[in-house]
Amino acid sequence: MSALPRSACSTSASSSWWRVSLACWLSRAALAGAWSLALVCVAWATPQAPAPQATAPQETAAALQSEVNALLAQQRVAPADKRLPWRVSFELGELDPRLRLAPCARIKAYLPQGARLWGRTRVGLRCEQGSVHWNVFWPVTVRVWAPAVVAAAALRPGEPLTAGDLSLAEVDLTARPAPAVTQPESLIGRSLSRAVEAGQAIRADDVKPRRWFSPGDTVTVNLMGQGFRVQAEGRAMAPGDEGQCARIRAENGKMLCAMPVGERAAELRL
Repeated sequence: MSALPRSACSTSASSSWWRVSLACWLSRAALAGAWSLALVCVAWATPQAPAPQATAPQETAAALQSEVNALLAQQRVAPADKRLPWRVSFELGELDPRLRLAPCARIKAYLPQGARLWGRTRVGLRCEQGSVHWNVFWPVTVRVWAPAVVAAAALRPGEPLTAGDLSLAEVDLTARPAPAVTQPESLIGRSLSRAVEAGQAIRADDVKPRRWFSPGDTVTVNLMGQGFRVQAEGRAMAPGDEGQCARIRAENGKMLCAMPVGERAAELRL
């Protein structure tokens, strides 16, 4: 449709001006409508790229679980005392069922920085090849089973332990942060700081620390460094409790802070 000639849109003394103006306005409106319709048709005909669909939760969980299992199968987990016979079990938690992740061609499982495969922990999973680079964490519980000392009967705090109070059983070393005691002889004569039920593992923090010397005692101090060891004597200025630094005055008058390690003995690493 073409617009009216310019001369038709001009007022003339021989024709009615309002009829000409109305015809001119209708002509321009029709032309604008035709262009709008053409643009709509072009946009409608242009093919649109399909939006990426999120992976179904069950498909995502299966793929991620496979990666987590593969990573855990490659890891070596052992207690602090590697002489113990132990066995390890992994328990995988669950992801949020509402989680929906974009499709990913390559998923990588990894251990987050600082994470330890001990007790409750997590495994990271990230998308390395996909439209969206997402990152999620799968909860995992790592249990390490090994023989350790347990109470043969219910034990009360404050009473010295005897061999009959103790026995060995397989326990989960990861159940508590404090390490489990693995040598029964190390507990003989010591007393508990809290009650322990029968069959319950005895942990390091269940036992009162040993006092290796008292204030005023003469203490042998082993000074140790890179490639050398020197022995000296001093006088204890504080109780020598196991696991706590004790103040000791050396023969030259210098004050030392050494770790009690035995009967009237302490160590200081330089």
